[in-house]
Amino acid sequence: MPAVAARGSRRRTISEINMVPFIDVMLVLLIIFMVTAPLITTGVIDLPTVGKAKKAPEHVIEIVVVNDEALKMRVDGKDEQPIVLKNLAARVKQVQAGNAETPVVISADKAVKYESVVKVMDTLQRAGVQRVGLSVKSSGG
Repeated sequence: MPAVAARGSRRRTISEINMVPFIDVMLVLLIIFMVTAPLITTGVIDLPTVGKAKKAPEHVIEIVVVNDEALKMRVDGKDEQPIVLKNLAARVKQVQAGNAETPVVISADKAVKYESVVKVMDTLQRAGVQRVGLSVKSSGG
């Protein structure tokens, strides 16, 4: 008989997780976030706008990225010449003739991949061309 009594007095370990403290903590955090969310002020972001330049530069080099990713170079708005990407940096430096203040403007159509425009920008940056910009089309209004 004593063996039976000893077997019944053993304690069984509880293998379940008590979820009540976890739920209490989550509800407290939810209340804290609900109270503090309206108090947080949202930041104001100033986005750049396209304005009109005071004076157009006299000497402008324009790189036109065509739909088939071919490049054309236009100097001062005239004589558009086809050019290869590997010769672009040397040709721009030649047209700049030592004047690093001569701006280079990159123009591309909507259908041109962004990657090809970035390749042109990267090529010019690696060559040390300082004033590189993108041509924008302003909407009428």
